[in-house]
Amino acid sequence: MLGFLIGLVVTIVVAWLIIKKYQSHTVLLLAGLLLLALTLVVAPESSILFKKAKSTGLSLFDIFDYVRGSLAYRAAGLGMIIMAAGGFAKYMDHIGATDAMVDVAIRPLKLLNAPYVVLALGYAVGQVLNIFIPSAAGLAMLLLVTFYPTLVRLGVSRAAAAAMIGTTAVLDLGPASGASNLAAKTAELDVAVYFAQHQLPVGIAAIIVISILTYVSARYFDKKEGHVVEAEAHDVDPTKADGKKSAPAFYALLPMLPLALILVFSKLLISSVKLDVVTAMLIGALVGLICETIRHRNGKAVTKGFMAFFDGMGQMFARIVSLIVCAEVFAAGLTTIGMVDFLINAAQGSGFGVTAMTIVMCAMVTVIAVITGSGNAAFFSFGHLAPNIASSFGAASVSMLLPMQLTAGLARSMSPVAGVIIAVSDAGQCSPIDIVRRTALPVAGGILTVVLFGIIFA
Repeated sequence: MLGFLIGLVVTIVVAWLIIKKYQSHTVLLLAGLLLLALTLVVAPESSILFKKAKSTGLSLFDIFDYVRGSLAYRAAGLGMIIMAAGGFAKYMDHIGATDAMVDVAIRPLKLLNAPYVVLALGYAVGQVLNIFIPSAAGLAMLLLVTFYPTLVRLGVSRAAAAAMIGTTAVLDLGPASGASNLAAKTAELDVAVYFAQHQLPVGIAAIIVISILTYVSARYFDKKEGHVVEAEAHDVDPTKADGKKSAPAFYALLPMLPLALILVFSKLLISSVKLDVVTAMLIGALVGLICETIRHRNGKAVTKGFMAFFDGMGQMFARIVSLIVCAEVFAAGLTTIGMVDFLINAAQGSGFGVTAMTIVMCAMVTVIAVITGSGNAAFFSFGHLAPNIASSFGAASVSMLLPMQLTAGLARSMSPVAGVIIAVSDAGQCSPIDIVRRTALPVAGGILTVVLFGIIFA
């Protein structure tokens, strides 16, 4: 009980500090170190060694050695995958391949003459694009430049168009997503198998539900606010501010190459060849480099441009990999202090089953994501706890991890402090709260879908 109370108080303080816009990385790390230090007093028999590493000889030093072990382990494994994916995405954006893919994807939608249908289908297309463009903010910026003007020209209100774009990345699908890779690693599954066999079925169901609710929500709020659906006669598409020439149309295929390679050379199709995610990203980046060399015939400029790949890797380490390590330290503190065991025992004593615990864990992730505006912070903080909780009920860890991971991304779009929501609200000429009011129904429907789907088909 003492460990649970300490863990609860520290968790509340962490949530409050993050609400007050303290840096989440630092807060999680310091909270984790504090919990590990208190463990030496409350439960000195609990081990704080990382992956059964040897003790330094002094328990106090073992706390910091845990951080070292976590950093070394994540940087060499999951961290490298996330950094490679980030570097690839950055390079694709640099050479214009991302713009080309978005342009190809939304072109058919422009032919329809039904504004709210286009809006709903636009979400579905954007969600598919998110598989290849894992950055929610990055994808939103692209769609604001390319698709947003089209929606406004068709007669959809600016707020409705902005809200839809703010939800296009709610489902963190695919091997390029850091949360997806963490969930797959934690569930001890191949990332291609996790994506194709677990994420994809529930993802398709959620996309259908969210698309329908996007249509309903947009029409309801536009009508409520007195918006008149009237197509604009002029083209409001902005020209490129940087004056760069558009990339060739076939560049749209480049961002899809790593995913295609990962799915083909996996247990799903060709199992005799094992292709790592990092390897696939490197191959994809090299193909892009070759295309750029042929296109520009300027060796110096092309080789200099490839630095975008390494810059992207560095940014992912600073933002995502470090957050995973800090969240893992925090989760380890909650575990060693006894909070997790207390919750499991209390749930079992109350007659809770794996279904109820899954709902509880998803609710916790939702609250943290809404408070922090970060799906990664929410899932990274609690994802490590799922295997132990699931195994205590005799369930597969993926049955709890999948709805938690997808819920974290969904809940982010209900947070008025999320970066992507703030960005689209500025474009929609309204407040983040106005955007969240419009996204609440589609996101809530998506969360209900992934949780129910996870429970029924687990």
